[in-house]
Amino acid sequence: MKTIKYFLLLNVLPPLIYVILTLLRMTLRLEHINKSAIQEEWGKGGNFIVCFWHGRLLMMPFAKEGGGGKVLISRHRDGEFIARIIRFFRLGSIRGSYRKEGSVSSLRTILQDLKHSIDVAITPDGPKGPRYKVKQGIIELARLSGRAIVPVSYGASKKKLFNPGIILSCPIPFQRSVFSGETRSM
Repeated sequence: MKTIKYFLLLNVLPPLIYVILTLLRMTLRLEHINKSAIQEEWGKGGNFIVCFWHGRLLMMPFAKEGGGGKVLISRHRDGEFIARIIRFFRLGSIRGSYRKEGSVSSLRTILQDLKHSIDVAITPDGPKGPRYKVKQGIIELARLSGRAIVPVSYGASKKKLFNPGIILSCPIPFQRSVFSGETRSM
């Protein structure tokens, strides 16, 4: 029974969730705030360390039009589920953690990707929290790579909060939603 459940989780649900999120996106009136400086840097071939809160990850594949970049995702089973979903959005994944086993290889991969002008996205509060508290790892990564940190978030005029272990903010269809790419750190 666990094998069937795991198969469904990793092979059937990711494309279904991609379709649902894409349909949801089509119903939203998206607005991007503070995007021009970041777009200008991308136009010059620059890249960033993008960060967003763990509870705001649901709509993040739509933050950068056209996709591209990689996301640091845990090696846990939940991470595999998320990695399979984001592939449909043309996003890559870096599996690991900055602070746990395998962190040296994931840090090496992140630094290499940043060096080759690939944006890397990280949730600075991580899945285990504490929520909305930036951990030192992302700051150290910016120091080591010389890349700016760009905090990104989204908000919706009406949203539904879910709690499958974390608080997850999901906009309700046909609402106004806003992505905010704040001023970069450097």
